[in-house]
Amino acid sequence: MIYPIVAYGDPVLRKVAAPISVDYPKLNEIIQNMFDTMKRSSGIGLAAPQIGLSIRLFVVDATPFENDERDLDGFKQVFINAQILEEEGKKWKCSEGCLSIPGIREDVDRNPNITVRFMDENFVEHTESYTGMRARIIQHEYDHIEGILMTDRLTPIKKQLLKGRLNDIMKGRTDADYKMRFYKK
Repeated sequence: MIYPIVAYGDPVLRKVAAPISVDYPKLNEIIQNMFDTMKRSSGIGLAAPQIGLSIRLFVVDATPFENDERDLDGFKQVFINAQILEEEGKKWKCSEGCLSIPGIREDVDRNPNITVRFMDENFVEHTESYTGMRARIIQHEYDHIEGILMTDRLTPIKKQLLKGRLNDIMKGRTDADYKMRFYKK
């Protein structure tokens, strides 16, 4: 099943997501549907809040870009109840986009090295360190489960310049090539 992507402006994107347990209903089905939705939307990461579920779950599949970025070779993973333990190194800017904010790409500062503790899809706990683009992708998706969007990491002037475009997205005036769900007050 392909889920619609929740658009900028929906309150679910601003909530700190709740942890889940091994008996969360239909978890394996949700994970597979998230991978399918991400692929259909040409994304490399997708967090549960982006499909309307305020739970601490995100998936990553950067393998379509492994020829462009060696760092992404074989990088396909499920993160449940993730906690970033450490962020290190001199922050670096890189252009980011977000499926919930279609048509907007901006330079975002992030640390190049992170350590994260998480459960995989089998609820096996891992503590792993990631660098470069892998770290960036994880940080972006992790922000989603913390109720943070990439636009929150922009300078005040950049946010002001994007205000009109963000308002258009909230009102459903956007040209995404995937199905979206817009918040109705």
